[in-house]
Amino acid sequence: MDADTQRYVESFLDALWVERGMSDHTLAAYRSDLKQLVRWLSEKSAPQLIAAGQPQLQLYLAELHQKRKYQARTIARVLSTMRRFYRYLIHQGIRSDDPTAQISSPKIGRPLPKALSEQEVEALLEAPEIETPLGLRDRAMIELMYGGGLRVTELITLRLDSLNLRQGVARVLGKGSKERLVPLGEEALQWVEYYLREGRADLMRGRISDTLFVTSRGAGMTRQAFWTRLKKYGETVRISTPFSPHTLRHAFATHLLNHGADLRSVQMLLGHSDLSTTQIYTYVAQERLKNVHHEHHPRG
Repeated sequence: MDADTQRYVESFLDALWVERGMSDHTLAAYRSDLKQLVRWLSEKSAPQLIAAGQPQLQLYLAELHQKRKYQARTIARVLSTMRRFYRYLIHQGIRSDDPTAQISSPKIGRPLPKALSEQEVEALLEAPEIETPLGLRDRAMIELMYGGGLRVTELITLRLDSLNLRQGVARVLGKGSKERLVPLGEEALQWVEYYLREGRADLMRGRISDTLFVTSRGAGMTRQAFWTRLKKYGETVRISTPFSPHTLRHAFATHLLNHGADLRSVQMLLGHSDLSTTQIYTYVAQERLKNVHHEHHPRG
């Protein structure tokens, strides 16, 4: 990547960070998409990124599908990156046209989020050995994630001052640095209080940290470390459903809807900015109701 292209790419990413508050993970994906496109254009002796036209970009997307076997969702994300980048160039007066304007995004089927059953969640919650500080911490983390519908990043970045135990809420910093208050629920609140009273001090051993959930070294948890622990507990209780930390968030939403919660309330609890994002959980709940009817109704 030449110096000019590099400068435009980095200024584009800086603008996304400043104006939209995008996470480092999202910005890294955008940077990777653009670097791969730059490399491909160079290999094809095509016009460079700043000057590339619609034919080159369409050919690149076609190769991603035909030769590299990229899924439609991945191609759609790459196209979205390109659209944002060229619109940024237009806004900066570097280009007057958008070479992606006439490129259609591939059709993507709506994937239903996987959700654990209530029985599977109960088994998972009871898996940690609460007689140990690490097990007690893990129980509190799983309870809080399921009880509050938190994203894993929201969970591991909670600070001591994020909690208001008297009111039973946590102040959570979500996507786009949007803050929301999350009710903890009685069970989650009790386990967090138990962890703070009986487990955290043993892990800290006199060290100081503002992070709520810490390792045996007194440091904050990582996403990978929490996933490893959760996966181990899933294997212990023999959960056959493929799951990840985010699956607990899906379970939170689906179980609320199954028990009569309205969609708008679930949207607010999840921190979704768009109701359509939350609506996908209604499909999961409906599918479960159909299965229950089929299994138990005499004419199912």
